[in-house]
Amino acid sequence: MLLPPSLTKASGGRRPTRPGLFDQQLATSRRSVREALYQRVATATAKELEVLLNARGALLREALDASLALGESPSRVTPAWRRYQGVVWSHLEAETLSTSLRRRLLIPSGLYGLVSGEDPIEDYRLAMGASLAPLGRLARFWKGELTQLLANYRPRAPLVNLLPAEHAASIDFDALSLGRRVFTVRFLSPEGDRAVGHDAKAVKGVLARRTLLEGVDSLDGVAWNGWTVRLEGSEVLVYAPRERAWGTARP
Repeated sequence: MLLPPSLTKASGGRRPTRPGLFDQQLATSRRSVREALYQRVATATAKELEVLLNARGALLREALDASLALGESPSRVTPAWRRYQGVVWSHLEAETLSTSLRRRLLIPSGLYGLVSGEDPIEDYRLAMGASLAPLGRLARFWKGELTQLLANYRPRAPLVNLLPAEHAASIDFDALSLGRRVFTVRFLSPEGDRAVGHDAKAVKGVLARRTLLEGVDSLDGVAWNGWTVRLEGSEVLVYAPRERAWGTARP
């Protein structure tokens, strides 16, 4: 299951005792991203740093400290499912899932490329949509490598895509779908427009949990807080309740 990371993260951590699932395959590219980030942070203006790290004030200072410390504090890692603290992850209730189920969570990351829910990761702030010289936009930088990695990882298992556009841009789903079954989850208003907002994130976490526990076919006909789900071929269509379909926009 492909799930987005969270901008909100838990701080702290401890010394790693095991490698992450993709540490070996992605080591070279991760090193390139870290080096590019370090150089950018060291030379950028305050305004450029606000854009790069999507932070201001005290939050920006914390993000800068974390960015400059990446790779230098191996004692400060924690599993991805603990690190990510946003709405999607709180409704996933990952702390109640088994270790094997959490390993089935695959999270595209601007810094790491791809991690599983059980992988130990540092506290960081770097979006997949960010751009770093000389690498360019990170989604484009990672795209070929992540697509190939996902094509070869448990290729007989269906892949469920719960990614927003920013993170989906790091994977070539047309190419990936040629070799394995991929389900794409779309969140829609009752009129069929794209549904956004807090509730869309909440239902994403709820559906991710159900998929892990019962499989993607179990989503057909599910209802949660007025949201309804319909499975159509390789698409999972999730419709917002009419009375709460605020914040919608044309795709």
